[in-house]
Parts: sequence; C-alpha cells; structure tokens
Amino acid sequence: KDSASATLVPTCRNRNVEHARQWPSVSSTHQQCASSRTQAPSWDRRAMAEAGEWLPYVSTLAPCLLGFALYFYAPYWGVRGVPGPPALPIVGHLPLLALHGPDVFGALAKKYGPIFRFHLGRQPLVIVADPELCKEVGVRQFKSVPNRSLPSPIAGSDLHQKGLFFTRDERWSAMRNTIISLYQPSHLAGLIPTMQRCIERAADTIQLNGNVDIDFSDLALKLATDVIGQAAFGVDFALSAPREHGGREAEEFMAEHVHSTTSLKMDLSASLSIVLGLVAPALQGPARGLLRRLPGTADRRIARTNDRLRARVEEIVASRERDLDKRRGQRDFLSALLNARDSGGDKMRELLTPEYVGALTYEHLLAGSATTSFTLSSAVYLVS
Repeated sequence: KDSASATLVPTCRNRNVEHARQWPSVSSTHQQCASSRTQAPSWDRRAMAEAGEWLPYVSTLAPCLLGFALYFYAPYWGVRGVPGPPALPIVGHLPLLALHGPDVFGALAKKYGPIFRFHLGRQPLVIVADPELCKEVGVRQFKSVPNRSLPSPIAGSDLHQKGLFFTRDERWSAMRNTIISLYQPSHLAGLIPTMQRCIERAADTIQLNGNVDIDFSDLALKLATDVIGQAAFGVDFALSAPREHGGREAEEFMAEHVHSTTSLKMDLSASLSIVLGLVAPALQGPARGLLRRLPGTADRRIARTNDRLRARVEEIVASRERDLDKRRGQRDFLSALLNARDSGGDKMRELLTPEYVGALTYEHLLAGSATTSFTLSSAVYLVS
C-alpha cells in the first residue's frame, strides 16, 4: 500500500502537468481577463478625460447655436400663419427682390392674395396689396395698428424716425389726431391756387426752351417738389422756374433731398450697415458708427447728407417760429403745426418739439414728391 500510494502521487502530479500542457489557452485566457479587468478603469478614465476636454466647447457652442436660431427665426413665428413664399435662412426674400425688383410684390399678390408676408432678411413684413384693406388698416382700424417695424435704412436717420410713419404708441396717436384736420377738403382746396401758380411757371419754362428736348421726369420731380414745398414748408424752391430764378440754396437742398431719398434702399445694393441691418439688426448700430468715420464709405456720405438736411430743416422751422405774425395767415403744413402747438398748451409743446415738427414737415416732402412725379411721368408717357 505504501508503495502504491508513493507511485500514485507522482502520477497525479504528472497528469496535472500534462493537463496544463494540453490546455495552455485556458490559463492564458484567465490571465488576459485578469489583465483586462485591471486595464478597464484606466481606459474609462482616459475616455472621461477626453470628454471633459470637449465639454466646455460643446456647452458653449450649443447655447450659441440655439441663440442664433432664436434670434433669426423668432420674428417669423409671429407671422407664420400669413401666406407667403418660403424664406431662405438669414437673407429671407432679398434674392427675390434683387432679381425681380418691385415687380415681385405684384406677382406675390396674385399668387398669395392681397395679404402676404415678405421677409427682408430677418425682418418679416406683412404686405397689404388691396386699396380697401389699406384704408381699413390706416383709417378705420388705425388704433389697432399703432406701431410699424423700423426698416434698417430708417434706423440711421433721426429726421426720418421722428416722422408720423415711424413714431409709436401714444405719441403716434396724438400726432395723428393733431394733423388729421389738415387733410380736410376745405384746407386742401385752399392750396389749389398755389398748385396753379407752380404749374403755370413750369409751362413757361417749357416754352422758353423752344424746340429743345426736355426730360419730363426731371421736370415732374421739380414741379412736385415746388408744390409740396409750398404746401409743407411754405417755401418756394422755384425748381421748375427758369434757371435764373432758382436760388443756389434751393438747388443744394434739392440735391441733398434726392441723395437722402435714393439712399433709402432695402436690398443688397445698399450701404454695408443697411445690409447688416437686414440680416443682423444688432450689428447695424456698431457697424454704422464705425463706417461713418471711415472716409470714402457710403455710410459716411449718407450721414453727412442727413446731417446737412436736418440742419436746413431745423433752420426753416426756427425761422418760421420767430416770424409769428407772418405764419398766422399762411396755410402751409409747417405754419399750421406751429399754430396748433402755440394754442395747445404745455402738453402740445412737449408733443410737437422742433425736431418732431421738422420731421413731420419733411415727411410730407419725402412721401409726396417722388410718388407725384412718378404718377405724372407715367400718365404723360401712357397718353403720348
């Protein structure tokens, strides 16, 4: 028995050794699993470290993208129910306006109806293309629509911002109620003799030129400016008179007025600050302040022209304020405003400051001269 047990132990040991030799992969697999368990925490720590490096960038970029989307698409949300063509990101419908010009509004009215939306960059506009609906909005329901959006070309000019069209809330309502009496038929009928004198003078100018061709569009603009200058400011610019009758000061005023009007563009051909105002209004103010200091830029030329124009309007208003006796008997818009302010007490004086009086008066010249001259030119062209 002792000898048998002595031989049994080595035999078992030999079998274990042979078993280990026959299955070497089992032990190596256990070793790899053990080593992988020890290496797993190091991989996790490395992945977490890499994710931690990117986390600040992701957490910064995500709010920026969200804010960018909200900034550009928040105005659209308020007019999403108004029909209109699909708008491109950032630029809106500016490519349509650049491609087709003002004719695009007539085409969109035929396709989408008399009320449609049009996006000037980020800013959506609700276009009313029916005369009766325009009367409903502007006359019958005017208290329901007291405010209008401020286009980027107007944002850089205080003279344009303080007119009736872009004032807001209670000031707009009070200013409208003040000037509405000036549009009564009895008041307008009193301006007919002034219109007649300007028309006769323009006809004399045509006769003096003999057989020389005349640019009727230019003559119509001068005639309309003379009429509205008399009706609004009580000033005779004499632009449609023969050359020797027109003053140099009136010609300079006219040139500044035309330059200021033509600079009110709302497309991609405008100045850089206006284009930025169309796509990113928050950048317009800083860009305009920088560009108006750089020589040769369009923003600098526009700013200088608007400053000179505002100074001329303020000079006319100040002169009419001093001449109290003369303006009592005049029927022009400026004299009527100043008379209403003098008889209205302190509240009316706070409402109709010299800046707002000048802006209201100039707004009539701006709104009436171009549209009237274009209508006259088109009528003569169609008749001829």
